[in-house]
Amino acid sequence: MIRNARMGDVKTIHSLLNHFADKGLLLGRSYSALYDQLRDFKVFTDSEERLLGVCALHISWEDLAEIRSLAVHEDAQGKNIGKKLVRACLEEANHFGIDKVFTLTYQAGFFRKQGFVDIDKNKLPHKIWSDCMNCPKFPDCDEEALQCSVAEVLKDS
Repeated sequence: MIRNARMGDVKTIHSLLNHFADKGLLLGRSYSALYDQLRDFKVFTDSEERLLGVCALHISWEDLAEIRSLAVHEDAQGKNIGKKLVRACLEEANHFGIDKVFTLTYQAGFFRKQGFVDIDKNKLPHKIWSDCMNCPKFPDCDEEALQCSVAEVLKDS
């Protein structure tokens, strides 16, 4: 089941994101950042309410949002949880009238399968780089940038 994140999820989200951040696969989030941006997050839970996955849709500009902090518990990978979370975020972007969604990722193949295409990072607005300042890899970012048209992806799936 996919639902909006709740206050009681923050510690589990923090643990899941930082598990993958420790492996260099995504940018970790502090508790403070998670509380500040809790409304951005969707979670996937199983029938016992165990949180198995998380993803955030962060609105960047009037016509642009970012999918970030996508993580699925290692024991639950390969079950389309990530795909379902991305779809839920794209449906939310559509609800807000946002047609372009981008991601910065080390899992470009996964996002290409979801309808995202490669773009030049330099084409993204400077405003999106505020989180990058906290990244240990800044300014030598080695993530790939991808973007999709929400309407096209939702139409095709």
